[in-house]
Amino acid sequence: MLLNLTAQERLVDLVAPLMQPGGRILFVTSHLAHFYGQQPVYKLYEPVAASKYAGEQALRNRIAQLADRGISLVVVSGDLIEGTITPKLMERSNRGLINERCKQVGSLPTIEEFARAIVNTCVNSSLGSGATVFVGSTQVTNSVESVNC
Repeated sequence: MLLNLTAQERLVDLVAPLMQPGGRILFVTSHLAHFYGQQPVYKLYEPVAASKYAGEQALRNRIAQLADRGISLVVVSGDLIEGTITPKLMERSNRGLINERCKQVGSLPTIEEFARAIVNTCVNSSLGSGATVFVGSTQVTNSVESVNC
């Protein structure tokens, strides 16, 4: 919880007083964490999902406080991102996991697509505080409960 909850809160505590009105805090997460408690999660990823979800909720609980300073909070949530370490580690524990996910949703977002979504979210003034931008499919993985990773 230190990295995904406590560090997030501490960072906001430190930077919010330095930010100008109109500033934006962007929280980057995974669909597995964003939907934690609502959708199944791979066992291997569950501690990460739980802590990232806690961090997201802690920041969302500060939206009114941030709004008083003219600061918005927006979340970018991504599916498994092609070529990143998380799906690679999950694949080691369960061969075929990435291919199965691709069969279900067509394709995984690339690092470039995810980065582009983050940048676009930073500058998109039409997004209100508390908005969530989804990158990749949010379709529930049918095989999560049977996957032992």
